[in-house]
Amino acid sequence: MKRNANSISPDGNRRESYKVVAVGLITQETPGESCDVSLSELKRLIDTAGGVTVAELVQQRPSPDPRTVLGSGKIAELSELCSGCGAETAVFDLELTPSQIKNIENELDGVTVIDRSMLILDIFAGRAVTADGKLQVELAQLKYTAPRLTGKGKDLSRLGGGIGTRGPGESKLETDKRHLQRRIRHLEEELRTLETKRQTIRSSRKRTGIPVAAIVGYTNAGKSTLMNALTDAGILAEDKLFATLDPTTRKYTLPDGRGILITDTVGFIRGLPHHLIKAFRSTLAEAASADILLVMIDSSSDNMAEELETTEKTLSALGTSEKRRIYVLNKCDLCRTDDIVPSVLTDPDTVMISAKTGEGFETLTGKICEALDSFGTLTVFRVPADRQDIVNRIYEKTSVKGSEYEDGSVLITSVADEAAVSIFGEYAELSEMQTRVTNEAGGNGESHE
Repeated sequence: MKRNANSISPDGNRRESYKVVAVGLITQETPGESCDVSLSELKRLIDTAGGVTVAELVQQRPSPDPRTVLGSGKIAELSELCSGCGAETAVFDLELTPSQIKNIENELDGVTVIDRSMLILDIFAGRAVTADGKLQVELAQLKYTAPRLTGKGKDLSRLGGGIGTRGPGESKLETDKRHLQRRIRHLEEELRTLETKRQTIRSSRKRTGIPVAAIVGYTNAGKSTLMNALTDAGILAEDKLFATLDPTTRKYTLPDGRGILITDTVGFIRGLPHHLIKAFRSTLAEAASADILLVMIDSSSDNMAEELETTEKTLSALGTSEKRRIYVLNKCDLCRTDDIVPSVLTDPDTVMISAKTGEGFETLTGKICEALDSFGTLTVFRVPADRQDIVNRIYEKTSVKGSEYEDGSVLITSVADEAAVSIFGEYAELSEMQTRVTNEAGGNGESHE
């Protein structure tokens, strides 16, 4: 395969880049404007994968040709275009069937053909760092890519040079179908084991009473930049799609003294098939198990409404429809207020920030405190004055509204969630049920402050 100019990989090393032709299709379901937006994003994905888009080709037709997607004339034009540009890969901005890949490659004579999902998987393969992430990538590649490589007259493995050929580790896609199925079952078992461990960790977090906020949103919205700004996590944050694949969790202390865990998650993107979401469910489960979702939105994007819609659909697929959301309009230093989607701007749980400059952080952390308060009830804790360690922990895990010394004890009035009430139950002077009854009767607990 022909090799081209070098590009810089995420780890700073030089790697070879590959000449690619991007292919789009305008249909009744994908009108021209939508096709242009998606094709522009496809070219950014190609760049992220280490390729160089040397040309693009778009055809308008009522529906994809069942055999080759494009009509015969356009396929011939694509073949000439690839030959003239020296392109070794053609990336189609839609999902291809195994037979379509085979037929198109037969027409293009030596040019590798992949679709949007295969390109995303290739990026994931290069970004996965943890054992969990690598296993998920390999499993997704085996389940999605292997059927699309049959009948090519080649080894099923494409782990050679070029985009769409990388694997996450030592594995290769095997020609023996029985071996392939054994490998898939083995990976699924390993992932179940890792997911059990993850679930144990998440359960331990719940028992500690420390709430969790997950930063979610469209890829390249600035999630990792926000995470780094708040927690000094040191996560790779660059102007590339899918800069983060593996979730990272760090502790952050809110202005009111409470501790909270913040998790950075993989970005969402349009056109990601549901079965790929399922393959990465254990990674995305960090978002599903969080108490609060910080939904990051690139307010400078021309396609903000569509990106938000994709984010909401993905979150819904993960079963997070009832989760408390705070909409974080990032990059406010790069946009005008009148460019922002009105429905988002008027939501009371929306804040505008710049993760890069720190603008709006005070408002954001205030919103997080408000959200945490909504999970708890007003509770009074009576702690012996010599148990300063317990006092400190109550301050860390609850929202303290006031305190005073009385008869050798510290009376602390705070908003505490279920976990905190359970942890400090022996010091609770009013139970959660008693507090609710008191509030309904018109009491507000202020007399304890």
